[in-house]
Amino acid sequence: MKKESILPRGMTRRDLLRAGLYGLGVAGLSAAPLPPMFGRVASALAAQGGESERIFVVFEVSGGNDGLNTVVPYGDDAYYRQRPNLGIRPGRLRKLDDHFGLNDGMAGFERLYKDGRLGIVHGCGYENPSFSHFTSMAYWHTAAPNSGSEYGWMGRLADSMLPAGTRNAMINVAATQSLAVRSRDHVPVVFDEPDKFAREGFFQERPIFDRAGGGAHSANPSRRFLHEIAQSAKDASLLVKDAWSRYRSPVDYGIVSYDLDKVAALIEAGMPTRLYYTGVRNNAFDTHVFQANLHGRLLTYVSDAVSGFLRDMERIGRADDVVVLLFSEFGRRVPENTNLGTDHGAAGLMFVAGKPVRGGHYGDPPSLTDLDEGDNLVFTTDFRRVYATVIDGWLGYKAAPELLGGEFEPFPMFA
Repeated sequence: MKKESILPRGMTRRDLLRAGLYGLGVAGLSAAPLPPMFGRVASALAAQGGESERIFVVFEVSGGNDGLNTVVPYGDDAYYRQRPNLGIRPGRLRKLDDHFGLNDGMAGFERLYKDGRLGIVHGCGYENPSFSHFTSMAYWHTAAPNSGSEYGWMGRLADSMLPAGTRNAMINVAATQSLAVRSRDHVPVVFDEPDKFAREGFFQERPIFDRAGGGAHSANPSRRFLHEIAQSAKDASLLVKDAWSRYRSPVDYGIVSYDLDKVAALIEAGMPTRLYYTGVRNNAFDTHVFQANLHGRLLTYVSDAVSGFLRDMERIGRADDVVVLLFSEFGRRVPENTNLGTDHGAAGLMFVAGKPVRGGHYGDPPSLTDLDEGDNLVFTTDFRRVYATVIDGWLGYKAAPELLGGEFEPFPMFA
């Protein structure tokens, strides 16, 4: 017997996900008009026009990735003079041109580059660099180097670009919320394991959490606000669990997916989210000792995961709608150290990947001979220029100077 639909006529499961309603007792909607929330969200999406489908994924590589052994300037003899042991010889590289080659394990990035879908931005950093993981990452999270901000740059972007209170505006796949997505007007959805996504608390508190508060119609504004936050978190957990339970993909993400498969599951399910944040955790790229093999493996994992994710977007028909930005909080010092590793440095690389990207090299590669007093690369590209490139060129949003702390000319990375 054919199962009778519980959805209102003309309404799809994707529509419900866009409104943040799926899994919330939708049977009760079958004979009822759509709630006001659905109309508000639908109107907001319609107002965004053709840009409303565009999705931006930020992939954080924590620990300070060694850009010189990622995109290797094998055409520069100074590289081998500075790294007599760690320097990767030309025969072991995936050559991109007569000067640069990718680390041998980065087959996925090599395919993206040769397909014209990988932008490599050189010399990314900021003035007076901090060599502290925590401090430098905070500068990148807030787009406020040598100062700081209460809110993250993606949180401010959501506040500027989307209506206040838009549900599921940002999703952060991580054990704890990143400062990058901290927002004044939006509550990011933060989860680690979809199957276990629920509000944390003691067992005895569970009945209270399940009720999500009783303040929906309270005259007290603070109580109403707390109710809305609790209800939003409960709703989001149901949406995430449902999307993950339905996700099945034949695409190989390699040994470690770095949570990009979870992002793919939500995109495939039709979540209205436009801003995603995930990445490599636990300072994995902090390669002070015996760097060569470890760094190569990590780059292989990242390359496979990102390229796998973009192939998954092809599979579900969303390749034209998704762009990934990859960054690390700093690069490494140019000379190798005595432990066959590299120490905290300054300028590094950023990558922008996806079908809409005009692949190639962007920015000026820093000099390997004209270093600062600490033997570090001198930055040539303010990292906020890459943020501006994606905000303007991809998301189609004209940001006010205060969003990134200044005006930055975008690279011509998008058609």
